[in-house]
Amino acid sequence: MKEIAKKVFDIEIESLKHVASTIGDEFTATVEAILGSKGKLIVAGVGKSGLIGRKIAATLASTGTPSFFLHPGEAFHGDLGMVEANDMVILISYSGETDEVLKIIPFLKWNKNTIISITGNPNSTIAKNSDHHLNVCITREACPLELAPTSSTTTTLVMGDALAVALMEARQFQHEDFARFHPGGSLGRKLVVKVKDLMRRDNLPFIDKNASFTDLLLCMSEGKLGLVIVGNSSHIEGVITDGDLRRALLRNPDTSQLHIHDMMTVNPVIITPEEYISQAEQLMIEKKIATVLVGSVDKRKIEGVYQIYNS
Repeated sequence: MKEIAKKVFDIEIESLKHVASTIGDEFTATVEAILGSKGKLIVAGVGKSGLIGRKIAATLASTGTPSFFLHPGEAFHGDLGMVEANDMVILISYSGETDEVLKIIPFLKWNKNTIISITGNPNSTIAKNSDHHLNVCITREACPLELAPTSSTTTTLVMGDALAVALMEARQFQHEDFARFHPGGSLGRKLVVKVKDLMRRDNLPFIDKNASFTDLLLCMSEGKLGLVIVGNSSHIEGVITDGDLRRALLRNPDTSQLHIHDMMTVNPVIITPEEYISQAEQLMIEKKIATVLVGSVDKRKIEGVYQIYNS
């Protein structure tokens, strides 16, 4: 069975390379037309082409091009009301002769919509009635019966990805832009959410520099942060991490000889509450620390603690 899988990969890669070799000025013209549009980019298709179209529309929408999928059958029965005159429409049909797609072309022309088609036949009815045509003609389907759309759907999907990426590059779409459209994902949280939104504020493990070793252990245990903060919220003198504590014990197992001021790091890393999570975590990775103090660097005033693995 693994040989069959490898053969499918080989056939589809062959088709992708073939389509890539045929990409020319029409692709550039299509991208420029979309960039110049003041409307939405609507994607339509049925069957397997429709499923690919849904993914293309979703990718476009999440990367800076307002887009949605429109089913041609539903469109023919009223949903064409969603299509405004300044919208552009991508019609997907490998044969270029899909009946449901053909039926909505007269409306699109009457409505003066710019039509982009993705087909495997530049001489098809849909291609000829388009303002821009992207050819995804394949060498062969991976299906041994040459019936199930396999290579053809793959090349169509990649053509959609190519459009989305080209538009991203042209618009200089950045991480921050992507995050705005994905606020619920981990990337969105890191690029939009600030440290102040996720830091721990309450019951911070502050301890006096003259406290006993036993008090130090209790404070670190109850704080559950793997460190204690020497001083108070208005002014800190340093921090002691569980790593500092272990190293001190290895040097001198006699706890009566261990003093807080000898174990603490007097210049701990402090970041401001307004730092973005992405910036904070990059700094923490560089410093090889999992916990950072949040507050005023100059005044050494602490408002909270942020831990990288709690984001």
